[in-house]
Amino acid sequence: MTAKVIADDVEALTVARALADEFRAGASTRDAERRLPREELDRLSASGLLAVTVPAEHGGADVRQEALAEIFRLLASADASLAQIPQSHFVYVNVIDRQGTPEQREFFFGEVLAGRRFGNAQSEAGTRHVQDIRTRLEPGPDGSFTLTGVKRYSTGALFADWIPVPARTEDDNLHVAYVPRDAPGLTVVDDWDGLGQRTTASGTVRLESVRVPGDRVLPHHLTFQGPQLHGAVAQLLHTAIDAGIAGGALAEAAEFVRTKSRPWFESGVETAAEDPLLIQRFGELAIQVRASEALLREAARAVDLARADLTDDTAAEASIAVSAAKAHVAHTAVEVASALFEVSGTRSALNSLNLHRHWRDARTHTLHDPARWKVQHIGRYVLGGTRPPRDGLL
Repeated sequence: MTAKVIADDVEALTVARALADEFRAGASTRDAERRLPREELDRLSASGLLAVTVPAEHGGADVRQEALAEIFRLLASADASLAQIPQSHFVYVNVIDRQGTPEQREFFFGEVLAGRRFGNAQSEAGTRHVQDIRTRLEPGPDGSFTLTGVKRYSTGALFADWIPVPARTEDDNLHVAYVPRDAPGLTVVDDWDGLGQRTTASGTVRLESVRVPGDRVLPHHLTFQGPQLHGAVAQLLHTAIDAGIAGGALAEAAEFVRTKSRPWFESGVETAAEDPLLIQRFGELAIQVRASEALLREAARAVDLARADLTDDTAAEASIAVSAAKAHVAHTAVEVASALFEVSGTRSALNSLNLHRHWRDARTHTLHDPARWKVQHIGRYVLGGTRPPRDGLL
């Protein structure tokens, strides 16, 4: 694959807007028919957007996190499933940037610039909690490793060139193994049946004695031994997806009311868009969406400031800003996607229109990690100055 190399933030956002418009046209049909977006992902790869965080010294644009968040918001406003697929890609590009050797950085950043995609084989089912990783990396006599385990919710793995796999070594430290999609012993099962984000193919990855060369393994546990933004960046992109869902739902509701809804007979107006009660409700929803987008931008700027001067204090400020945005935006996405039906009327509930995809996507994606715990960390930070933990989820 030949991929374009994007030069800067402005070009990245221009490309993202054009792709969002292109992807929006088929989003409802892809969701309704569960048609996996292989062609669309190839367009995304070829566009160069997947390489925009590659450092400048390796030929990338190294865009600001504010620009990256806006890219995800734009894509999610068009198709939340499609936007979710590359979220892990950028997370594991960050792992290479943070923990890769010079040789690993040169190799993998070259792969990313060429349009190669990273998937995700992170979560496991049946363990005590999300941080209880039981997939194992067993060392071999030649410096290679053998990888064994089962991963669930593996968004992007089915479409990936490389699948990053968090696993523990014999000393119980967490590493990430970067495994080719076609590696012997690796199987990706398309068994995702979530009510929302239907075309993410977030299924199962099975790893049966998969051999991994030593230079394809990175010491991820070192990321959390000092100030870090791993969790803040990952959560920022999740927040951007929720903001995109909310904005997309509001835009579709407004279009539906303008073109398809009838006014309530008591309103005394000619069109539904003139109904003062609907106008009031749209105003309320728009305020929520605008507030969510503002919080997203503020959080992204906090991450950018921390990247420029990474300390325990700046990392904490970034994590708290992202947590505040995530908690607010997650609520907004679910409420606005539900209110779409309230303002659009009975016809909007027709299954054939598939307007419920916005709510299904919002409800599914916001389950990713509980906002209530983010609120807890915000409260502790405000009351006692307690920094959020370095667990990769904040």
